[in-house]
Amino acid sequence: MSKKLAAKASLIQMPPLPAAGTGGDPRPEAQEPRVKTAPGSMAHFMASQSSAVKEAEELRERLKAFDGAQAVRLLDARSVRASRWANRHADSFSDAAFEELKSEIASAGGNVQPASVRRLPEPAGSASVQQDGPAYELIFGHRRHRACLELGLPLQAMVVEASDRELFEAMERENRSRKNLSAWEQGTMYRRALDEGLYPSQRKLAEALGVDISLVSKSLSLARLPAGVVAAFRSPLDIQFRWAQPLSEALQRDPDAMLARAAQLRVAGGTPSAAQVFAALTGQGSEVLNGSTPRRRTLSGAAGLRATMVRDAQGRVVISFPIGALDAAGEAELAVFIEQLLGRR
Repeated sequence: MSKKLAAKASLIQMPPLPAAGTGGDPRPEAQEPRVKTAPGSMAHFMASQSSAVKEAEELRERLKAFDGAQAVRLLDARSVRASRWANRHADSFSDAAFEELKSEIASAGGNVQPASVRRLPEPAGSASVQQDGPAYELIFGHRRHRACLELGLPLQAMVVEASDRELFEAMERENRSRKNLSAWEQGTMYRRALDEGLYPSQRKLAEALGVDISLVSKSLSLARLPAGVVAAFRSPLDIQFRWAQPLSEALQRDPDAMLARAAQLRVAGGTPSAAQVFAALTGQGSEVLNGSTPRRRTLSGAAGLRATMVRDAQGRVVISFPIGALDAAGEAELAVFIEQLLGRR
């Protein structure tokens, strides 16, 4: 019996003592107690993992707040180019609204509301985008981008993946939610999308953008006006949606007459309002058509003398000379000239 007990005792191994100088306590009661049962082992494991599990749960909850969020990057504005679908006319970057936006961006040190861009494809045969050329294309935020360029500030932008159609639709929605495009800009945007086959028809375009098809039709008719007609206005941005049908009808009735009226308006000069130009182009404003839009000219002569020539709304021309500018001989000479001028009529 004693031999069996001795054999069993020889199988018992004691835990190794700590190395010298480690500061460990060699006493058995100081060592971590060993769990002797399966439930105890599981409880011990769960206790040791509880802090890690709790931390993971907290991180998971914090990440939920970023579901669907897009990272905003700070880009060199020079590395971003305007989209080929860009719809802003040059006049949109010189009006009071743009100057106000530019001032806000300058005071904030950058654009607070980020733009959206997509990465340009790498050039064929090149491992990466050329460093000296643009690396990104704007989806929306053309006015913010222009302001940052002019101010020499970096551009805050979200870099996303987008097809041409997705880019076009995102740009159109963003414009409607911010500074609406003018009628002519809207039409130019729609015309480009249809001409380049982005949509098969006006109806499909309207459905994709969620806009009324009549708005698309009016916008397109304005964008398809001859360049000479558009140039009769001080700016294309002045053309209004409600003029689309009358202008289109007048153009269809007699395109040569409308182009002649537009050319006459450009030659006449002055500063007629957009409404006056519209009336002239559609044949509703004779005072504009005959070049009698109110305007003033200053005539300069020798010794700093000046005369003023004014054409009023009725087409009458009045020339005023300062006191003492004309003596008797000058008046006689002027009368002869006017008679000769009237004789040409």
